[in-house]
Amino acid sequence: MNIPHTIGRYEVRGILGEGGMATVLEGWDPVLHRTLAVKLVDKAKLDPETKDEALRRFKREAQAAARLAHANVVQVYEYGEEGDYCFIAMEHVAGKPLTAYLSEGLKTELQRVRDIIGQLLDALAYSHAQGVVHRDIKPGNLLVTREGNIKVTDFGIARIETSNVTQHGHMLGTPSYMSPEQYLGETPDGRADLFSAGVLLYELLTSVKPFAGESSGQIMNKILYETPVDPSRLNPLVPPAVDWVVQKVLAKAPQDRFDNAREFSEALFNAIPDHLGEDPSLRPENLASVVRAPSDMLNAARKLRTLARSGDGNGLGDPTGTGLSQLGEPLVTAAPRARVLFVDDEERILTALKTIFRGRYHVLTAANGKEALDFIGKFKIPVIVSDQRMPGMLGVELLRRARDLSPDSVRILLTGYSDLASIVGSINEGEVYRFISKPWDNQELQQVIAEAVDIGQQLLERNRPKQPPPPKIDAAILLLEQRPSLHPALTKVLGSSYELVSASNIDQALAELETREIAVFIADIDAEFENYLILFNLLKRKYPQILVVVLTGASDSEMVIHLINEAQIYRFLNKPVNVGLLQQHLHSAITRYAEYERSPELLGQHKVKDMPKAQTSSFGQGLLERLRSLKSRFAAAAK
Repeated sequence: MNIPHTIGRYEVRGILGEGGMATVLEGWDPVLHRTLAVKLVDKAKLDPETKDEALRRFKREAQAAARLAHANVVQVYEYGEEGDYCFIAMEHVAGKPLTAYLSEGLKTELQRVRDIIGQLLDALAYSHAQGVVHRDIKPGNLLVTREGNIKVTDFGIARIETSNVTQHGHMLGTPSYMSPEQYLGETPDGRADLFSAGVLLYELLTSVKPFAGESSGQIMNKILYETPVDPSRLNPLVPPAVDWVVQKVLAKAPQDRFDNAREFSEALFNAIPDHLGEDPSLRPENLASVVRAPSDMLNAARKLRTLARSGDGNGLGDPTGTGLSQLGEPLVTAAPRARVLFVDDEERILTALKTIFRGRYHVLTAANGKEALDFIGKFKIPVIVSDQRMPGMLGVELLRRARDLSPDSVRILLTGYSDLASIVGSINEGEVYRFISKPWDNQELQQVIAEAVDIGQQLLERNRPKQPPPPKIDAAILLLEQRPSLHPALTKVLGSSYELVSASNIDQALAELETREIAVFIADIDAEFENYLILFNLLKRKYPQILVVVLTGASDSEMVIHLINEAQIYRFLNKPVNVGLLQQHLHSAITRYAEYERSPELLGQHKVKDMPKAQTSSFGQGLLERLRSLKSRFAAAAK
């Protein structure tokens, strides 16, 4: 094939692979500045007799995959035609197909096999819920990323429930992985994909296919009429519970298999729990009583060492799950993983989040506020991530109760709705660390969760002071308002207990910050929002102990999201201001400031999101110079 220099708007930078009728290119999108894969078909090279069907199938692949947005499905960006070419622009996956690992004689522990199939089943549960049946699940259509995650690709023969492209009597698929109903030319549903996933599970467990033959006819006969031997007969490490799961999913009749991917996944995870393979006598508390290893343990250890790693550097090893890499060495136990609780009433969202994070954290999921509060009451959970609109209890109310139950947990609101009331509530009632919009960016979400886990773990490990905060602080409250309407009321409310200073613009506020310690900064930001956002971002970056209370007459949800993420404001109030409510917020802020004085490690809760404009704009650079001159007893803690 003659490779064009550009296709559509994309620049071609090389060839990633070739196979079948298509060539996969590495492309560059000059508009969005990202690398992507471009699957290219030269129409002139196709067999005239099958050309039309091949092109329909290629377009169907784009249509099927474009319906799906899931962490374990390769994302399709665009389908297009240009001259003699048609193409699909899609997500570029840094990794290689699972077939490459199988051809290298991959041997891996049961938990890793379970996680590979678990990720595949997460993708299938989602695609089936969207009305898409893949119909060609096989190792070549599963990409393994450098991080070890699974991405399903090639929906070229997928069936879409709303289409009429599948005709009775047509047999499509890959022989060794096809279900009986596909061989019989029947219209398959999602249970055909489960059968194919079961074939792959068998192959990963045993290193052989359950239905092998020298010809397609032999393979078809075995799939239709023969029952494969139990995996445990070929791999003694496989427990009997897994045999049952495999035989059920490989049943000849669809109605005898699992009803859906979620049921299959739950059965597999129950059959291969995390602790499978552990010997209780080898746990740290029992090692002192172990004098020498019995002969059967010696023999088992020798066998297991030969299976421990495949040598490809991908970290798929230690089939026992015990951590014993060499007999006689002390047992190395991994540190317990931090818990992260995700709360959402949509199962597909929980599935996607679990897929992204379960390799790194102990992921808990709850479908409603009640389930979430049960978890929070039972466990120490560093990070709580909640949706907003859920039946029974809104996310803001859940985060407020979570704050009362576990004040040191870091709280995040992850939602597709940006109504102002919920965002303001997340600040004033839930004290959220971040507001993240759906659909989320995976890289950004993982970074935010990682930061939140670090902060939450530190806070949960500390000893929370028992004594009440002091009634007075040695720092002032700064009120910035262009028209001095609130100053008299605040002076009356605060009395002589606290020092109140005023400013009518940013320059005067900076002057006050340069001359005295400020605990609470109350700012009316009806104008010059961007400048105030830059000010708060730089101020919180250098002096996170200063608690910002924002007053405004604007009703802009996007503005409030920026104030959460880039400025970490403490409270938000719409004008006209309720003085009694402002008094409550001020007392809460003063109490929090006193906690910071006693426990500076708490300042990690106020880490702000990067704001490039704060560093590069002339206004931001001028602020940086002014802020460097501020003196604060918290300066060391803020570095």
